[in-house]
Amino acid sequence: MDFLPIFLSIRERRCLVVGGGEIASRKVALLREADALITVVSPDLTDSLNSLKSSNQLTHIARQFEATDLEGVHLVIAATDDDQVNRLVSELAQARCLPCNVVDSPALCSFVMPSIIDRSPVVIAVSTGGASPILARLLRGKIESIIPTAYGRLAELTRSFRDKVKERFSSVEERRTFWEKVLGGPVTEMVLSGQDEQARTTLEEILSNEVDSDRCKGEVYLVGGGPGDPDLLSFRALRLMQQADVVLHDRLVSEGVLNLTRRDAERIYVGKERSNHSMPQNEINSLLAKLAKQGKRVLRLKGGDPFIFGRGGEEIETLAAEGVPFQVVPGVTAASGCSTYAGIPLTHRDYAQSTVFVTGQLKDGTIDLNWDLLSQPRQTVVIYMGLRGIDIICDKLVEHGVSPDMPVALVQQGTTANQRVITATLSTLHDAIEAEKPKAPTLIIIGEVVTLREKLNWFKTPAEQSSE
Repeated sequence: MDFLPIFLSIRERRCLVVGGGEIASRKVALLREADALITVVSPDLTDSLNSLKSSNQLTHIARQFEATDLEGVHLVIAATDDDQVNRLVSELAQARCLPCNVVDSPALCSFVMPSIIDRSPVVIAVSTGGASPILARLLRGKIESIIPTAYGRLAELTRSFRDKVKERFSSVEERRTFWEKVLGGPVTEMVLSGQDEQARTTLEEILSNEVDSDRCKGEVYLVGGGPGDPDLLSFRALRLMQQADVVLHDRLVSEGVLNLTRRDAERIYVGKERSNHSMPQNEINSLLAKLAKQGKRVLRLKGGDPFIFGRGGEEIETLAAEGVPFQVVPGVTAASGCSTYAGIPLTHRDYAQSTVFVTGQLKDGTIDLNWDLLSQPRQTVVIYMGLRGIDIICDKLVEHGVSPDMPVALVQQGTTANQRVITATLSTLHDAIEAEKPKAPTLIIIGEVVTLREKLNWFKTPAEQSSE
């Protein structure tokens, strides 16, 4: 190792920053987060540093650096644009055995500033020893994506129990075993899902031997898989997908999203197609509860968002009635994802001030919708599962006063490499469908905003790129 990684306490200790520019300002911000007492030596200050000076959050010495500025200092950062000054600061500081960092000059540093992942009190530092700060920043970004912010709260919770655990277990080995079991169990998941008080109560019960630390291991994760592009998944969705033992998934979940679940997890297909339900909804509800009661972590993975035409509410009603723990993770709903990737904003000040989501499923050959509401001007109507009944939809809208020239877009397999977008009007859509023959899943967007696609179409599929 070129540098020994350590964490240094500078709380209420005097730290010196030489320089008053933007780089110095960023270093001051880091020192402030560690509660340092900051002195800045520089003839001039940036506006942000001047603001801190005015609010007595730093001391400013308005002149060039002098050797006497190092007296009583615990840490030094040189951040000027003068190489000679930076070198002088380094030589004088290191002669006094003071930790010294010179920005962008690793050879002059006795310590380097890492890229920081802050989940206080959990702090993760990434450093390349000054060899490639950009690489350190990229690595930090990758780590940021897999470390939930709630780990800071989890650390605070464990800190508040440290003394109690020491009283309960006399040896280091016993304490280590206890914490490994607790942090690998339901307490951690409670904190990560925002149930801090329940986590505290459970930890108290575990510590007093009232319950086993594996209590409530079974749980259901109702996760929205989005419209298809795996990059649209949330961090929480990915984390839960990776730890589930069993996966119940729909037809609308894309292969790319499904492949992000644990490879050794059991997969159960419960998708629904027109007139072909692989498993009735009430059986899905019961199966979720049954599997969780067996102690399994169950992932209910849905396309889009579980609470928008996804029957997620029905499923968690059963879980609540059965006393099964669950958590819900929203997903990007098809209306938002498909319209965005098609270059069609759902609202726009010049075209639409509201948007309406409806389902266009046929029942007994009819569609029961509020046609007066859907026919209002200056709005966008988004229809899920409406491909089969599209002729009825177009006729009803025209019948209720919508212009036959109203623009319409059909987005098939939106957000994926297979995305297709068909544009027409209410009067020409039937012929367009006959010619293009779109297939489910296809979303229908009706409104003046569809005209914006021509200039806002930013997403190109591989086929579209190769044809350009």
